[in-house]
Amino acid sequence: MYVGTQYLGTSKVEMEFLVRHGVTHFDATVDDMKPETLIRHKEEAAAHGVKLEMVHIKPMDSIPMATDPQRQQDIETFCQYIENASQAGLRGLNYNFCVLRAPSGGLVQRTDSRTGRGGSIYSSFDLSEYDNKTLTEAGEVSRNEVFDRAAYFLERVIPVAESCQVQIACHLNDPPSPVLNGVEKWNWPVFEGLKRFSQLVDSPYHGFNFCCGVAAEGLETPATELPPIIKYFAERKKIFNIHFRNIRGGLHSFCETWPDEGDVDMYQIVKTLHQAGYPYMLMPDHAPSHPDDIAPKGVSNRVNQAWAFQFGYIIALIQAAKNEVRN
Repeated sequence: MYVGTQYLGTSKVEMEFLVRHGVTHFDATVDDMKPETLIRHKEEAAAHGVKLEMVHIKPMDSIPMATDPQRQQDIETFCQYIENASQAGLRGLNYNFCVLRAPSGGLVQRTDSRTGRGGSIYSSFDLSEYDNKTLTEAGEVSRNEVFDRAAYFLERVIPVAESCQVQIACHLNDPPSPVLNGVEKWNWPVFEGLKRFSQLVDSPYHGFNFCCGVAAEGLETPATELPPIIKYFAERKKIFNIHFRNIRGGLHSFCETWPDEGDVDMYQIVKTLHQAGYPYMLMPDHAPSHPDDIAPKGVSNRVNQAWAFQFGYIIALIQAAKNEVRN
């Protein structure tokens, strides 16, 4: 288990930023999914002592929306991406399976932000402030229908992943509210939904890009409910990455916080993962923003103080958990 990160390119500025802060593994933003491009990005990172492990596939809306014939074409493209990742020697691919899009076009539903310590801006959600009546182009979609669509997809891509030995890691829908804009989220109830998704196909290459923050968003009492959920999936080798994020609140009302000030004891999460033998990255997910904390031009907006703080926090917790076991 080690610190990692996501959504950075392989420029000199970005790679040196990671290495300065003790990060030597990551999930990259890449120019395209051609094998030669993936190999180039991997080599650029390796030149700085950083290992490119995974990349995140851009959403293909036809797949969760079940819009044929485009869905068939996109599934074929996804399978080609798996083969390309294998050629480049990547461990896996991360993806989202989201029927519902936000009004902005993004994958995450939020309401007005809240202000936190030092003028930080916290991404937030409050169901009482959210327009939950308006349907989107997805229309009304039941949870069973979402699972049927996911099974259709996984039954076609996981055999390719197995033959290529490439992990396919699904991120959780954010937030996991029971129903938003007529769409029932597949990862609510959280534990039940994740179990059902993990069992759609039986394969060691089918698992989660597990976001602690998203899972907590769908729980009544995240502090007590989240650790056993993580333990369950870590012990079954169904977690391929951890997004290490904390929140304050829970189901229907929450804000994303700095990792040390939310309702979840993140040290307990690290100890749970260590005890379960989890072997991969702990990555900062989102971070509170601040108008004075701006990345240099031309690189990822995560090259900033917020991410540097989170890297150090994660490294310290991992060291503490390992030392506790030794003692």
